[in-house]
Amino acid sequence: MMLKEFPEVPRPDDLSPPSRPTPQNAVQAQPAPATDSVSPAAMALDALRDRRRLTQVQMAQLLKISQGAVSKVERRTDMFVSTLRNYVRAIGGDLEIRAVFPEGEVLIDQFSQPTRSAHPAPRNPSRRFERKASTLI
Repeated sequence: MMLKEFPEVPRPDDLSPPSRPTPQNAVQAQPAPATDSVSPAAMALDALRDRRRLTQVQMAQLLKISQGAVSKVERRTDMFVSTLRNYVRAIGGDLEIRAVFPEGEVLIDQFSQPTRSAHPAPRNPSRRFERKASTLI
């Protein structure tokens, strides 16, 4: 199964005024209610979206994908870090990945911003042909 990588999504507060979601089209994320617990609660993506008072249709508009694609993302148990980052950014959050050890936690910053080095540039096919041709002589 091939996974679809979603485009980088701006946070709602980073959008320019003409494209900023408005209450009229009901896409603006509402702040989550304050919780009494000190540590963050664990929850699934659909529960997080519900907590932010957004529908799948509204998420689809923010992510520029279909409502069905939002549903698929919310049901996945394995996805690209960039897909999860874009989902969280669309509802106004920032994604942090932490490794938890008995002696403490470590923030892994490798995934904080996408890099081009994750996908190396394709080789120039004409140079590859020249190399192969030179080994045959």
